[in-house]
Amino acid sequence: MSDKELATAVHSDHICLNYIDFLSASCKKRWSFVDAIYGVMPIFGMVTKNSPDLPGAPSERLKALALQIISTQVSDEINIARLITLAEQQHIEQFDILLPYPLSEQQLETIRQEYVKPLNLEQHDDRLTINMPAFSH
Repeated sequence: MSDKELATAVHSDHICLNYIDFLSASCKKRWSFVDAIYGVMPIFGMVTKNSPDLPGAPSERLKALALQIISTQVSDEINIARLITLAEQQHIEQFDILLPYPLSEQQLETIRQEYVKPLNLEQHDDRLTINMPAFSH
């Protein structure tokens, strides 16, 4: 799957991830035992394999790492909370996720609870915009 398919847009540091493409890639992925554990066990959910061949730009690393943690075995809310955590780790404070459907208010609240830290979630039809308050480096 090409980077173009995984990120619908990257304009002047603006990132828009296509969640549907990540789920599709997850379905096609040949899972090892360790991958399966990472995907279904919440405690291991954010363990990612560090690799020297990861791209240098934070947005590109986010896409590469997201392929490791997005799983069809967990809920969309958990997957999205994991994406937000990855974005924070890559020092990305704002990005969009293109979803297959608009999320309910209950689903948005579940994402907020999963992520724990303060964040703003704005939904415009099937596009979810995530804004995290500036964090200290």
